Amino acid sequence: MEQDGEPLSARPALESEGLRFLHVTVGSLLATYGWYIVLCGALLYAVFQKLSARLRASRRSQLDAAAAAAAEPDAVVKRQEALAAARLKMQEELNAQVERHKEKLRQLEEEKRRMKIEMWDSMQQGKSYRGNARRPQEEDSPGPSPSVLPRQKSDRKPLRGGGYNPLSGEGGGACSWRPGRRGPSAGG
Repeated sequence: MEQDGEPLSARPALESEGLRFLHVTVGSLLATYGWYIVLCGALLYAVFQKLSARLRASRRSQLDAAAAAAAEPDAVVKRQEALAAARLKMQEELNAQVERHKEKLRQLEEEKRRMKIEMWDSMQQGKSYRGNARRPQEEDSPGPSPSVLPRQKSDRKPLRGGGYNPLSGEGGGACSWRPGRRGPSAGG
């Protein structure tokens, strides 16, 4: 009798040949890489145990935190109210700073507008607008303002000559760099 197009006597021979091939292949793999496979398996097992312990601990801490929050709703409400009060206080301080800044900007704009009017009036009278614009500031402050003073040139002299180059060996000083000899060393 034939089953699946093959004679019955040929089928066990093919199965035994496949088992023999599998046995040889697996046997050679285990003989060559057996210790590596065992060590990798042990390492994977240890890592899996460590990760599962951490997951259990994190789940436990999350459940404990949720239970603590559920157990003390008054503390949560108080904490939220304190947080809202702190935010409100910070917002009020910020609003006050903004108002002070806006007032300062308004004063600066008013000062600029007043200066422009004074300059225009002095130009209409045929006077120098810069001199007239600076007089009120000089009268207000007892000392000269920093913007009016001319810059003084520094009287510093250079420490060394103009052609100083520390790598050339010129320009004085006890230390100077000189390049070493070229060529092979004289050692033996």
